[in-house]
Amino acid sequence: MIVKENVSLKELTTFGIEAKARKFIQTCNNDELFSFLKNNQSPLYILGGGSNSIFTSDFDGVVLQPLEKNIEIVNETPNSVWIKSSAGVDWDDFVKFTVERELGGLENLSLIPGNVGACPVQNIGAYGVEVKDTIIKVDGFYIENQSPFSFSNEECQFGYRDSIFKRSLKGKTVITHVTFELSKTPTLKTHYGNIEEELKNYSKTNIQTVRNAVISIRERKLPSPKVFGNCGSFFKNPTINQNLFETIQSSYANIPSYPAANQMVKIPAAWLIETCGFKGIKRGNVGVHSQQALVLINLGNAKGEEVIDLANEIIEAVRIKFSIELEKEVNIL
Repeated sequence: MIVKENVSLKELTTFGIEAKARKFIQTCNNDELFSFLKNNQSPLYILGGGSNSIFTSDFDGVVLQPLEKNIEIVNETPNSVWIKSSAGVDWDDFVKFTVERELGGLENLSLIPGNVGACPVQNIGAYGVEVKDTIIKVDGFYIENQSPFSFSNEECQFGYRDSIFKRSLKGKTVITHVTFELSKTPTLKTHYGNIEEELKNYSKTNIQTVRNAVISIRERKLPSPKVFGNCGSFFKNPTINQNLFETIQSSYANIPSYPAANQMVKIPAAWLIETCGFKGIKRGNVGVHSQQALVLINLGNAKGEEVIDLANEIIEAVRIKFSIELEKEVNIL
């Protein structure tokens, strides 16, 4: 177990905002994690890859980062393979591991930042795929009494960018492992976004070229945190009822949309933000990316308050113009 005090979180979070943790602890296995939880009395925040967290001030407590990085095949059938990954494994490294073994299901989720332990919390998704479609179970500990849990897919209560870990269990658990079921004979999903167009650059279509295509698209559209600090998609794509959609469509015939559950309509948040005139704008040390309006960026030495002010300005503008309330994806501390 690694224990440090007064640690800067700037390099540990992808937005790159200066803030300090009173104590920073990294655990390398479940025994260390259990021991820490049993003896800790301080406020606690679990940090994975730091791609979905913005600290607006110093954290007067413990920031815990589980580091165990094991991947193992735990079951195999004629059509599928179950793979169990530790929470501390880098997400894209895990996707690469599965694609190299020609196991399908995660290739569309390539290059999403963060660690495996965060993927069920957020129910990460991209290019027509959500991680809930491959998760078999999620294991971890309850923070308060250190008792273990093992949740089935159904028990995780997955929704759009949502799960039980973001609602009733928010701040109450530490995820240690996630088990996935991946296909030996995958059905490729290439109709979403520009994947089909990108695949024209390859002589064949398979899970490796789909992964390559997704990576190419993301690298063109999204800024690297090494260039501009960011958290990827800052807002969820909202779902609205049919009446509101038709009202907006009467003024904006080109509004993009996708069918959602219960006869609702999903609208790209990026389109709403861009239509409100925010794409590429700057506010002091923060701004909206010029290629992807869904991404807020650190232009240099940004403070957490600046990010929140810009996010709230965008939310208010979209609400006034479209009667739609955008919801932040990012954890604000």
